[in-house]
Amino acid sequence: MKKQLKIGGNIDGVGWNYMGWRHPDMPANASESIEYYVQKAKRLEEGKFDVIFLVDVSHIGPGMIPHYLSMFEGVTILSALSMVTHSIGLAATIATSYADPFTVARQMASLDKISNGRAAWNAITSNPGGLANYSRAHLSQADLYPMKKEFLEIVEGLWDSYEDDAFIRDKARGIFLDPEKMHPLNYRGQYFSVDGPLNISRSRQGRPVIFQAGNSPEFMNLASQHADAAFLRADNLEDAKLRSRELKRRVESQGRSFDDFLITIAHNPIVGRTEKEAEEKFRELQSLMPIYRIPKPKLFGSAEKVADEIERWYEAGALDLLLIRQEHPSGFDDFIDLVVPILQDKEIFRKEYESDTLRGNLGLPYPHNRYSI
Repeated sequence: MKKQLKIGGNIDGVGWNYMGWRHPDMPANASESIEYYVQKAKRLEEGKFDVIFLVDVSHIGPGMIPHYLSMFEGVTILSALSMVTHSIGLAATIATSYADPFTVARQMASLDKISNGRAAWNAITSNPGGLANYSRAHLSQADLYPMKKEFLEIVEGLWDSYEDDAFIRDKARGIFLDPEKMHPLNYRGQYFSVDGPLNISRSRQGRPVIFQAGNSPEFMNLASQHADAAFLRADNLEDAKLRSRELKRRVESQGRSFDDFLITIAHNPIVGRTEKEAEEKFRELQSLMPIYRIPKPKLFGSAEKVADEIERWYEAGALDLLLIRQEHPSGFDDFIDLVVPILQDKEIFRKEYESDTLRGNLGLPYPHNRYSI
């Protein structure tokens, strides 16, 4: 049976272009407005999206897009959004090149518990600017993937610090913990040394979902071992199919089922009730700051045309999870109101959530603790 199409929404505040913040319908402070994020989170959940996704940057300058100049830290804002949502997943981006594995394991496990099993971590590497901001400018490009490998091994190991039934919490007998079900890590690597264990128990979904992003052979090797879902960059459908097949081959070479792995592609649709309406929205954006130009997105035009194109990519096996980024301020609303009903009528996207955990909605298996097997 073919996987059901999954959809996520990337909340980019004022947008991920230079001109969106000038639109009259866009709050100029959207990137640091809790009210705006709450509104968008609730809207994405109304649309039955699988996950809210947040990107991150660690090194900025005045030439960056406005959203990156002043924006929320991911885990912080997602913790707040967990209190106003109930089923949608919450994915934060944290780079392995400059963060600390124990801290990330604890942050993400805490978000997973706070949200009752809806957390995800997008594990990326970094650029030289990000390394410099975190006192790691001495590292070279050659360090990044070996460092990421250690980081992932540590975080996954720490998430298994406690077996599922380690905490007894029996007041009558005075027994809080079964110490035989608490496991130190004692990891010693080239970049990190971590004793463990982590001081938080596993969540209802076992542990956070892990996303990774890239196209390189090094990325594919790590993703096939340590990711639940992978972002692939593809210029066209044929390119996406080739990359998907290669990643599938590597996942299965690790003894894993590709049915338990999600290929993710990001798009920034501009949708109208008609082709003309989509063109008007595109021209409207271009007119806000004529010195900047954005390319016309691949998912562009009437809702029927966009839905048909999504179905084409989905049926070709080029994507399992479609990540929507908002180019025009009405982007999420247009997609939810116009495209989602068509995808539901095609019976490739849900009408109701199947679960209240992220793994449950993504159709991913429960990750059993390594010490319990």
